[in-house]
Amino acid sequence: MAAAAMNIPVRQLFIDGDWRVPVRNNRISVINPATEQIIGDIPAATSEDVDIAVEAARKALARNKGKDWASATGAHRAKYLRAIAAKITERKTELAKLESLDSGKPLEEAAWDIDDVAACFEYNADLAEALDGKQKSPITLPMETFKCYTLKEPIGVVGLITPWNYPMLMATWKVAPALAAGCAAILKPSEVASLTCLELGEVCKDVGLPPGILNIVTGLGSEAGAPLASHPNVDKIAFTGSTATGSKIMTAAAQQVKPVTLELGGKSPIIVFEDVDLDKAAEWTAFGCFWTNGQICSATSRLLVHESIAGKFLDRLVKWTENIKISDPLEEGCRLGPVVSGGQYEKVMQFISTAKKEGATILSGGERPRHLEKGFFIMPTIISDVTTSMQIWREEVFGPVLCVKTFKTEDEAIELANDTRYGLGGAVMSNDLERCERVTKALQSGIVWVNCSQPCFCQAPWGGKKRSGFGRELGEWGLDNYLSVKQVTQYISDEPWGWYQSPSPSKL
Repeated sequence: MAAAAMNIPVRQLFIDGDWRVPVRNNRISVINPATEQIIGDIPAATSEDVDIAVEAARKALARNKGKDWASATGAHRAKYLRAIAAKITERKTELAKLESLDSGKPLEEAAWDIDDVAACFEYNADLAEALDGKQKSPITLPMETFKCYTLKEPIGVVGLITPWNYPMLMATWKVAPALAAGCAAILKPSEVASLTCLELGEVCKDVGLPPGILNIVTGLGSEAGAPLASHPNVDKIAFTGSTATGSKIMTAAAQQVKPVTLELGGKSPIIVFEDVDLDKAAEWTAFGCFWTNGQICSATSRLLVHESIAGKFLDRLVKWTENIKISDPLEEGCRLGPVVSGGQYEKVMQFISTAKKEGATILSGGERPRHLEKGFFIMPTIISDVTTSMQIWREEVFGPVLCVKTFKTEDEAIELANDTRYGLGGAVMSNDLERCERVTKALQSGIVWVNCSQPCFCQAPWGGKKRSGFGRELGEWGLDNYLSVKQVTQYISDEPWGWYQSPSPSKL
């Protein structure tokens, strides 16, 4: 079970179809968050490497006048996406273990992620094939002397900046549709967890993806992410991460009027009404905030529970929470691993400490588990007696911390649910489906879960409102992110246009 039992691959930057040592030859240590041991390292790109990667992507799109990729059929690109999916499935065991060692997520969860990665590439292969049938889509015009149609073309070279909580899966949410659309991409994963993203480079090599179509540059946000976001030869940036960084990326892109898609933070509510099955609702409430070690942008981390059942419900919730197996992520049955890094551990513990100082009550957890001496482990934490002015109510923790408030009426629940600058997700738990529908419409969020929390399918759109960002990933919406629509209008009459008076016939 020890990390040493697995050989961590030593990789370079993946640029133009091959491994390339960073210009400055720097590397960043990889720390296993469960043991706090250094288990390997990754290359640290800087602006010089980003320039090389962008140039490789530009050349790849122009190669053979675009016929190799950008203007090839969707069916042609789909073959590569399916080959990538098959290779990922073939390497699932190894990739899941790498993901678990690197990010601290339970092994069974990491395995689920890798299945989703393969499924997402498959799904986008289907979308690429369907794209062929949507080209030259006719538009009915009021004048018979013209005909009109649209073309969907790749937006060009795209910069994809992705987070550490689902390293390979969040990268795939961007890479798969970008490639399906015919773009060339530069992927910049989080330096905190990049191992599986580098393995995606090896997969692309194995399946013979044309060089330069996908380039992977690992490194610090300030040294590799920032130059990518502001690069004049990048046509679009798609980013998942914090709202503060998203704002910086938007500012950088604005200088060149460059489109961006931003999937940012959240402080999503889960509303539990008085008519629920207590155990079903308690499990979904725990899952909604403690899955992925609590490090989910869409975590339903604000529990609103009807005052008439609050006591009973919280008793059940504490029992469910105390029953969660906390261990080394590679241990069988692990359901909560460490948070991703020492810095994240300190940040989460500070949130808990501030909540206490502000007068909230730690109902459960709030400290590291006593049976684990090493690793960045934090017990799943439930905080009650919370007011709407407290930091724990207003700010995203990104760790296994749930705050609780009670409500009297449906209107009060909705008002409290929407009392946030974020708008990514929201959940409603009730056996009254008409009430669920009313609440669904009233929640100011891009995603609503009814009688569940967190399920995500690559066929359905994902994204937020307010400071949770804009644009939608996944589904057909995810592909549209990487396509530009071209209108083509043709004059089909034999008659002259006739707007200007014709000059006298020319004398030969």
